[in-house]
Amino acid sequence: MFDKIRPLIFKLDPELAHTLAIKALKTNLFLKQKISEDTHLKSELFGREIKNPIGIAAGFDKDAEVYNSLFNLGFGFVEVGTVTPLKQYGNKKPRVFRLENDKALINRLGFNNSGSDVVSDRIKKNKPIGILGVNIGPNWDSKDKVGDYLIGFNKFYNLADYITINISSPNTENLRDFHKLDELGNLLDKIFAEKKKLNSGIPIALKVSPDLDNATVKDISKILIEFKVNALIVSNTTDQNRDNLKDHQKFQKGGLSGKPLNDISNKLINNFFKNLNGQTKIIGVGGVDSGETAYKKFLSGANFVQLYTGMVFRGPKIAIKINEELKKILKEKKIKNYSDIIGKL
Repeated sequence: MFDKIRPLIFKLDPELAHTLAIKALKTNLFLKQKISEDTHLKSELFGREIKNPIGIAAGFDKDAEVYNSLFNLGFGFVEVGTVTPLKQYGNKKPRVFRLENDKALINRLGFNNSGSDVVSDRIKKNKPIGILGVNIGPNWDSKDKVGDYLIGFNKFYNLADYITINISSPNTENLRDFHKLDELGNLLDKIFAEKKKLNSGIPIALKVSPDLDNATVKDISKILIEFKVNALIVSNTTDQNRDNLKDHQKFQKGGLSGKPLNDISNKLINNFFKNLNGQTKIIGVGGVDSGETAYKKFLSGANFVQLYTGMVFRGPKIAIKINEELKKILKEKKIKNYSDIIGKL
């Protein structure tokens, strides 16, 4: 069905198409998918068993409207957000661009969301049926970005199954300054002090940029190990890497996601894998759209993967398709569980 209507969907503005997809999921237009349990894909995320390691990345369900519908589409875990303390519109439209020739998107949304009060109320009223992560960030005009992260943490620490600290969007001015050693150390020090104060055991993930050099990877790895951060999400969108793209919209300002990010994120995942020595789990993002691309993420060192742009191009059944394709690869290679190949590049 999706393959037949995709040409019509692709005639729509990408942000409008996304809004319609959210509405369709809210009305349960997509039937619950039958998920065949298989030992090849079972895993444990933050101490809880999941049926498969395929998650949906933050950015799709920004306002926590359809996370249970996404679980019903076969995703092993779901991350909502990015959520800021106060509601914000984001950047001016148009701000999402579909690069069909490259199977990619460029967005400069700018953390558009309904704010932490609205999102937290939604989660309270609609109990998640699977592992739910909440991705938090600061408002664009905040004079105290660290304070904004603390507000987000306090709003969601007792509602989410994990919280992601997003320091990596290219669309919020100076946000990526938190990749610097001193600033990241200060941010995590405040977050973990708040966690201790609240006597909370909630797992913490950090989401980083794909545009990092080796020295920064080493610095971030040391901090992650020092603070015992539970997971690293590699990576967000890139505001670089345009030269080899084919689509005429390749020079639009914003973050590039999808197929062109695949190899870039795999190299960065492997770099972090070597530096973290298994002390922090890695969630691989960027170009995941098939069993083969997920398989290569695991080989590079990812313990789990997330996707967003892949669903734009392959449709709502993508999680099920990836699960089946991945199982086939593992069976053909006589691998009992995907975890056996992590980092075996």
